[in-house]
Amino acid sequence: MIELEGVPELIDPVMVAAFEGWNDAGDAASTAVAHLEREWKGEVFAALDAEDYYDFQVNRPTVFMEGGVRKITWPTTRLSVVRVGGDKPRDLVLVRGIEPSMRWRSFCNELLGFAHELGVELVVILGALLGDTPHTRPVPVSGVTSDGDLARRMNLEETKYEGPTGIVGVLQEACTHAGVPAVSLWAAVPHYVSQPPNPKATLALLNRLEDLLDLRVPQGELPEDARAWQTGVDQLAAEDSEVAEYVQTLEEARDTAELPEASGEAIAREFERYLRRRDVGGPGGHATADGSEGGPYRRDTPSGRTRPPKPPKPEAPGASEGGDEPDGSGSED
Repeated sequence: MIELEGVPELIDPVMVAAFEGWNDAGDAASTAVAHLEREWKGEVFAALDAEDYYDFQVNRPTVFMEGGVRKITWPTTRLSVVRVGGDKPRDLVLVRGIEPSMRWRSFCNELLGFAHELGVELVVILGALLGDTPHTRPVPVSGVTSDGDLARRMNLEETKYEGPTGIVGVLQEACTHAGVPAVSLWAAVPHYVSQPPNPKATLALLNRLEDLLDLRVPQGELPEDARAWQTGVDQLAAEDSEVAEYVQTLEEARDTAELPEASGEAIAREFERYLRRRDVGGPGGHATADGSEGGPYRRDTPSGRTRPPKPPKPEAPGASEGGDEPDGSGSED
């Protein structure tokens, strides 16, 4: 049932969605939407019926105490609205939940019902996958769509992906068939350090969302958290010569692949973001690049110490087929 009581008429609304689970390596995508909700003080106005979409043996409810009374929180997907101020105010409809266990088509249709009732003009779905990317470099974020015209207009990749998909890919295709413009933004998380949180990947997704929607997102403590995260991983890598060597191999492959564009669009985007901020002022497993289930480490040393898998033999740089689960080794564009 769609409950829209108390929701005002929205201004140029965009729906931004993320789902915990297979499409959320390092919890980067769901944390990004939670950050938007927290920074802009979003209030939940609707929730999907958990009974319709979730297996409670997979996603269990939690019990908590409130005022001496025991209550239960059920795993579900919730919607909230935030207004972004400035010269051109607009509203974001934030969708945050868990990848459903069943009835995916009905799940997508219900979200599209909300989008239609609220007059949503664009749907942006955030995701994160495990990739062969070094933690020491900027997080690659790919923007893809099934709409060729939208791809050209917003400088995105047109999806060519074939293979297993998650709720992000299914929802994007549902939007396309319903005539609702839809984009998915994917951050590549280093597979050798995939456990959450990953504030660096979350920050990269929010920066890409800023560029896509031409707005300023308050960053809060994310930049500091991202620096602390990288410092921590640096220290862990320095303690294991095999990990350090593997990271260096990834760095060399990444730098070689990105050399031609290092001074082009990426620098222009950073400069535009700087100008925007100055003008406004003030303050389970996961999807991998090939669509398979991936874990963070191998445990194959006598001591049980975790280490990444052996790197493959170097190949000529090149992008694999992109899509709703793009190649995690691509550049941030």
